[in-house]
Amino acid sequence: MIQNVTHLLKTRRFVPLFVTQFLGAFNDNLFRTAMVLLVIYGIYRSAAQEAAFSALAGGLFILPFFLLSALSGQLADAYDKARIARAVKTAEILIMIFGAAGLYYQNIPSLLVALTAMGIHSTFFGPIKYAILPQHLERDEVLGGTGLVEAGTYIAILGGTILGGLLVVQDADGTYHAEYAALCVLLVALAGRVAGQFIPAAPPSTEDSGTVNDPDLPKAELDWHVVRASINLVKATMHVPRLFVAIMAISFFWAIGAVLAAQFPPLVKNVFGGDQSVATLFLAIFSIGVAVGSVIINRLLKGEVSARFAPMSALLMGACVIALYVLSLGWTPYPELVGMKVFLEEPAGWPVVLALFGVATFGGMFVVPLYAFLTTTVPKSETARTVAANNIVNAGAMVGATVLLFVMVQAGVSVEQTLLLVAAGTLVSAWLGKKLHRACLEAGCP
Repeated sequence: MIQNVTHLLKTRRFVPLFVTQFLGAFNDNLFRTAMVLLVIYGIYRSAAQEAAFSALAGGLFILPFFLLSALSGQLADAYDKARIARAVKTAEILIMIFGAAGLYYQNIPSLLVALTAMGIHSTFFGPIKYAILPQHLERDEVLGGTGLVEAGTYIAILGGTILGGLLVVQDADGTYHAEYAALCVLLVALAGRVAGQFIPAAPPSTEDSGTVNDPDLPKAELDWHVVRASINLVKATMHVPRLFVAIMAISFFWAIGAVLAAQFPPLVKNVFGGDQSVATLFLAIFSIGVAVGSVIINRLLKGEVSARFAPMSALLMGACVIALYVLSLGWTPYPELVGMKVFLEEPAGWPVVLALFGVATFGGMFVVPLYAFLTTTVPKSETARTVAANNIVNAGAMVGATVLLFVMVQAGVSVEQTLLLVAAGTLVSAWLGKKLHRACLEAGCP
């Protein structure tokens, strides 16, 4: 349980990684929130353009996960993960110099290039984050450690989202600026590099590779052909039934999450009639909900790595999405954009917030145990590549979902109606969660 692993927050084998991940997630969301709000509220004036931009931005951030995860997993399994983490955090500083320029000069191409580069940054850090945990923690600490990382990540997302919204400032003449956001992303990137310096060494594991991934692939021999490497890695991992189901369940979760995240700003502005403070509130509530879900599921499972609550969590998430859809249909926006106070004074204001909180909480309860499952049911020598294979499939699902969303928006489907796509996705997630729990029981898993 969370209360049994809080001692990790006092140990060097956990804290530097936790802080590095926290600052990385914080900066990702500070930059992305500032960028999206600046473009949607300060540059574009068309609902279709705004929805399309949100979908495009989401797709560009995800695309590197699809293309480069195989290489990132190979690197993390073949070399010291702490050294790679430090190299990645150094690259973040360079990326944020470019991103800060885009925010300062309000240059959309520069912003999108920096966003794509941050996707590459996250692609290479992701396998390290999950692969170090089972290497530095005891087996009975991994679920709790994963929960702490996930909860911390979403608290960081919350903080970055709020600050990103606050640092996009509107002048008296209606002009939007993001100079302070530009400065802040640089400072946070520097702090992340300092934290990464203290991550303990995490050399390649000497544990036998077992049968999960290709036993003929030498650990130190990298396949730089990203397409071939991706195909081989996914094939070598997905043939294991329990991993196949777990990865597909996580992928459906992130696919529907990508649709939700892309639609939040247009939903707030064009359906609920809220200004950027309401958009920030939506993103913040979502982050808080996932963090709360991470804590709740750890308490329910009592440190056990199990998928038994996954089907229920997915179905409850879908019910909350339907509630959000119904509330959006009955909402009558004001003639002008309103702030958070006016929005919450509406009779349906708090029900909307609670529905969104429920979506995020049950989503967190669904996905956290599945990540712990991935990192504890494979040999430590192959953890990073297993996570990388998961990232490839996740990214493919997310890119597919954002492309579908883009096509639907261009075809005239309303923002509210896209919520029905999300609700349908939760049904598939529930079915996959049930299959995973059954597969675990048959294989003797918890």
